[in-house]
Amino acid sequence: MTTLTYAVRDTRTMLRRNLLHMLRYPSLTIMLIAQPVLFLLLFVYVFGGTMGAGLPGGGGRDAYLGYVSPSILIITVASVALSIAIHAAKDATEGIIDRFRTMPIARSSVLSGLVGAAMVQTALAVAVVLAIAVALGFRPDAGIGGWLGAIGVLALLALALTWLCVALGLAAGSVETASNTPMFLLILPFLSSAFVPTDSMSPGLAWVAQHQPFTPIIDTLRAFLAGHDPGSDLWWALGWCVAITLVSFAWARRLFAQVRAG
Repeated sequence: MTTLTYAVRDTRTMLRRNLLHMLRYPSLTIMLIAQPVLFLLLFVYVFGGTMGAGLPGGGGRDAYLGYVSPSILIITVASVALSIAIHAAKDATEGIIDRFRTMPIARSSVLSGLVGAAMVQTALAVAVVLAIAVALGFRPDAGIGGWLGAIGVLALLALALTWLCVALGLAAGSVETASNTPMFLLILPFLSSAFVPTDSMSPGLAWVAQHQPFTPIIDTLRAFLAGHDPGSDLWWALGWCVAITLVSFAWARRLFAQVRAG
């Protein structure tokens, strides 16, 4: 077999290992889904009436459900990514990665298998949260192209944030640190267009919101699901996702080569 064939085989083995770990601890997946669902219920049923009235063109709770549901899907992606930092830190600090290095397997398969399992877990979580949003009354107007665009944006963001959290987990030095370091990924959406339009913010906060990664990504997803053209937001979203992926991938590979059991 060729080197590529060995790498694919080993990646498949590592993917199966991580998926089995996910199945062994279903409570973690449930918690990852429960958090964005709670955000959805909170913002729609507690704040939705008031915040919906402040949307362009007005509207009430139903209008706000349509506005906030794409944001909750983005938060779902970030929530799953956070858990991957803990997995990476656990493997690094408990010596599992060192043991893998002594085995005749492709080194790239260790991280690729972890990322692949995270993508599967993300797809499951997003599907469940989207189904709950639809059950609450969310009605996307997207056509086939819009749905493909929305899936593509979510997949690219999941890949970017997963590689970033793998790197943060390997750099953390402990599971405790890894559980806290990526928390900014859940804070940044609150400083974006996720819950209110940026033009309703104070000038300083609006500038921050307009120039951070989550705003164009959320606006692009929102446009696709609404059946609209995302315009320049799409290119900003793609640029941020690709840049984060490339930098995080390179950082994770370098950290992986330096890992020593604690």
